[in-house]
Amino acid sequence: MTCTLILTRHAKSAWNTAAPSDHARPLTKRGRHSAVALGSWLRNIGQIPDQVISSSSQRTRETSELMALDAPAIFIERLYHASAEILFQVLREAEHPKVQILGHNPGIAAFAHSLLRVPPDHPRFDDYPTGATLVARFDITRWSDLSWSSGTAVDFAVPRELLAASAT
Repeated sequence: MTCTLILTRHAKSAWNTAAPSDHARPLTKRGRHSAVALGSWLRNIGQIPDQVISSSSQRTRETSELMALDAPAIFIERLYHASAEILFQVLREAEHPKVQILGHNPGIAAFAHSLLRVPPDHPRFDDYPTGATLVARFDITRWSDLSWSSGTAVDFAVPRELLAASAT
């Protein structure tokens, strides 16, 4: 048995907004379309999480909702702008074999790089743009056994490519 992580950076969020704080910033129209496309992509490749563990921000909540993966979601304040180390701790506490984590850069990108033995061959993996999603497999039976640099990239996508493919 293996464990699978779906690691997603929130979709594109609005900067010109009346939101009272960064935490409350909503998604843009493009971000909403991207989140829907990401959810469709994950369903099409058979990668539906057993649980979603997300930052508590408005933009991660919206991304999760629009992905519509029908998995129970928990929203954790300490994942808001979390470091790779915090993300690692949270994942090690996960109880389901297939988990999605939704968060923010720079922590998500650093976490993705630190978890994999070899990064995926994709030009956008290094900067992990909004909506970037990694699917990684780990040869462990429970997340508490997770170690750094132990994952294998299964797939990686960015919304811009998914949206371009669906437009053709």
